[in-house]
Amino acid sequence: MKTIKSICVFCASSESVDDSYKTVATELGRAIGKRGIDLVYGGASIGLMGCVARGAHEEKGKVIGILPEFFHTKDIGYLDADELIITKDMRERKAKMDERSDAFIVLPGGVGTLEEAMEILSMRQLKLSDKPLVFINTQGFYDKLNETFDAMIGQNFAKENIRNMFAITPDPTTALDYVFNYSPNSSDSKWF
Repeated sequence: MKTIKSICVFCASSESVDDSYKTVATELGRAIGKRGIDLVYGGASIGLMGCVARGAHEEKGKVIGILPEFFHTKDIGYLDADELIITKDMRERKAKMDERSDAFIVLPGGVGTLEEAMEILSMRQLKLSDKPLVFINTQGFYDKLNETFDAMIGQNFAKENIRNMFAITPDPTTALDYVFNYSPNSSDSKWF
């Protein structure tokens, strides 16, 4: 089992979401900071991103923000980050997040959050990565995504073994338990 020194959190930058999502993001940041694990995330000071970063800092955790240049010019960067890395674009940002992280936790978010998570899942499926990937299902947010995976499997767009490549958990505690107890498995080929 690989030692986890850093966790990347994918999540929303929206300020308009219900406070319950912000509370869970803050709890996750605090839990990561309390364990002495580096937080790697999208680098913004707003939305769930800002909550998770501030939560990690509340517990004296190290915060590594990775922000693309075009977001940096919008003055939404978390300037209190211990490290704020500016990338030329989104693709470089994702590559840098992957490079700097030992595991991935996905909080609720929009299209960008889902896209980041699906890239990691695709890499897992193609055996290009064996890093743990876990979704926190606040208020059942990822129930429909789970149904989409059921449809993919049921209609032979994906094999059942895809379920072994990620977890969906109810809260930060169980997500972190999954990450720290994770052991890569040698799933069958993705090909039918």
